[in-house]
Order: sequence, then structure tokens, then C-alpha cells
Amino acid sequence: MSLDYRTVWISDVHLGTRGCKAEYLVDFLKNVRCDTLYLVGDILDLWKLKSGWHWPPMHSEILRTVMDRAKRGVRVVYVPGNHDEMLRDYTGSLFGGVEVVDRAVHETKDGRRLLVLHGDEFDGVVCSTKWLAVLGSEAYEVLLACNRWFNWGRRRLGFPYWSLSAFIKHKVKNAVNVIYRFEEVLMHEAASRGLDGVVCGHIHHAALREIDGLIYANCGDWVESCTALVETGAGELKVVRWVEESAFLLEDIKSETGTDKRRLATAG
Repeated sequence: MSLDYRTVWISDVHLGTRGCKAEYLVDFLKNVRCDTLYLVGDILDLWKLKSGWHWPPMHSEILRTVMDRAKRGVRVVYVPGNHDEMLRDYTGSLFGGVEVVDRAVHETKDGRRLLVLHGDEFDGVVCSTKWLAVLGSEAYEVLLACNRWFNWGRRRLGFPYWSLSAFIKHKVKNAVNVIYRFEEVLMHEAASRGLDGVVCGHIHHAALREIDGLIYANCGDWVESCTALVETGAGELKVVRWVEESAFLLEDIKSETGTDKRRLATAG
């Protein structure tokens, strides 16, 4: 089984942290085919890796899968974020077929031109007080740890995965976004370049909407919501929520064959 797309964008995987939902991402990558794959920042969490090493085999599996895609002819573009900002020193380089760029402009099948960037440079918290962003990152790890225990309990009771951390964080993060006008500033940046919109990550909140005639697309994350942005062969943009979509596809397979043809990984 595979899902075919023209383009896939993923961001905020945070490899090297316990919060990374690596099993879900491996499942996604192995069931999706595309011509171009954008890695829109914070794929590696070098902030966390500096303070302590956490690298289970599944994290290596993600890197191997991405590199294999590049070897097989998929165009893979890495746009570093703030947690993997060290890679910005290598923009313009090519590693195993993976292009490292500071920003990119993607043209959809129907001719729309989209600015692709992580977005941290437009987050006032990260720009003005980096120490606060680092502190927030540590607090976020605690929140994600609570999320793991919360979902362990839900599984024991027979309930599906649901992100407590996303629910709590977005209540606070939305207030921060209003203060610094994150989305509006990104739209202004795209407009100033004569582009039709922007694709970003950074705030761990998947979204796809039109603002003042411009497209705002955020591909979300793989520590809470397990989401990606995709472009169909016709140029349509969609947010894929893999926890829900993979479960739906599995049920569809069962209804057609009467058997479970694949094992869906579980997170937590």
C-alpha cells in the first residue's frame, strides 16, 4: 500500500528527544511516495543532544529511510530550523543527495509559488531572547514526558492516542503567536517577495488556510500531532494527520480483505 503525492513537507521531528514519535513517522515514510520531500527544520534536536544523548534505533531508521529516498531519485531538501541551526553553516551543500538550503521557493503543479522556511526567525521569543526559548524547550520536554504517561494510561484503558501536551501547549502558544503576529509576519514576507504563500513549521501546529489572498501552510510536528503537509498530483495542498489517517486506512484494508495487512506502530 502506498499514497502518492507530488510533494511532502515535514517539520519538527526532533530526533534525539524522547518526545519524537519516530514509529509513526517511519510508518508514514514507508507508506508515502513523492517526487520532492522537504524537511522544514528541527528534524534533529541538537539543543537536546548537547545536554544528553538519546538515540534509539528507530531514529536511525528515519534517517536511513530519508537517505534511501534521495538515492532513489526523490528530491530531498533540508531547510534547517532553530534546533538544528548548526546545519545553516552548510547551506548550499549536498549530503548524500540531500540539499541543505536556508530557504526555498516551491512551485506547485498549478503554478503557485510558495516560500518554504522553518519560521523561527519570525518568532519574537526565539529572536529576542534565546535563553527564554531554550528554557521553554526544557519545559516542553517535561510536558511531553507527562504526555507519554498520560497516553500510557489511555492505552491501558483502551482509548486511542490523544495529545494532552498539544492541548495544553496550544492554549499558551496561541497567545504568544498573537503577541508576535507570527502568521501575519510570515505572510508579509511572502508578499514582499511576490510569492503566493508560505510553508513553515516551528510552532508545532498544523494549519492550511488563506490569509488576505495568500496561502499559510504549517506542516505541524512529529512529537505531538504527527502531521505533514502534502501536495497532490493536481497541485492541491492538504494537511495529513497520520494518527487518524493511518487508522482509517487500516480499517479500510480490513473491510476489503478481512485481515490486517500491516502493523501500525504505536506511540508513547
